[in-house]
Amino acid sequence: MSMDISDIKKKAAEYAVQFIESGMIVGLGHGSTAIFAVRRLADLLQNKERTDILAVPCSLHVEEEARRLGIPLTTLDEHSHIDLTIDGADEVTEKLEVIKGGGGALLREKMVAQASRREIIVVDHTKLTPVLGTNWPVPIEVIPFGWRFQVRYLESLGAHPILRRDMRGNKFTTDQGNYILDCYFGPIQEPDKIAIMLSERAGIVEHGLFLGLATDVVIASEKGVRHIKAGTTVLPEK
Repeated sequence: MSMDISDIKKKAAEYAVQFIESGMIVGLGHGSTAIFAVRRLADLLQNKERTDILAVPCSLHVEEEARRLGIPLTTLDEHSHIDLTIDGADEVTEKLEVIKGGGGALLREKMVAQASRREIIVVDHTKLTPVLGTNWPVPIEVIPFGWRFQVRYLESLGAHPILRRDMRGNKFTTDQGNYILDCYFGPIQEPDKIAIMLSERAGIVEHGLFLGLATDVVIASEKGVRHIKAGTTVLPEK
């Protein structure tokens, strides 16, 4: 019997949790795959298999879930160095280039990633791509003031920006009260250049190109788990 996608995501997340050790400061990622890691960590703490863990959540939603599960929390203000973060992604390459932000938490996710000694990205096999932008847009968080002005700028870079809306059709707002423009670039041959142009633009708070931040990528499929590290690929588990 074939596994459903939820089971595959769970396998990726739970593989990554094994690298959490007692006494660590841990970043809790946002999204449908990362939440499995949060739940697995809670189980380990409840069973005393890990102790003295403090966690930094990447969103208000994850913070609420972590509190419900009894995971002790802290903040970046209190702990500016994080030992290990487990987070999901919308798209990832074998070069450890990542697009994040489908869940709308890209700003906090990137801040936590930058503070992390080890950033483990967990995905199912459908998120693997040879070139970023092939299947997913790049989420770009902008302040509400002058957001249409940013649309014109993004179009000049070759993107097709779409203002994100919630399920009721209202403008989606991030935890910081900003808007998100989902930008369809198509395959991005030089993501570093796009990232620089986005980062230098006033009014753009953050973008979903996570470059040079992931130290590990864990990709799960029905066949097993691939663990890609800097310059090294571990073959699927049997």
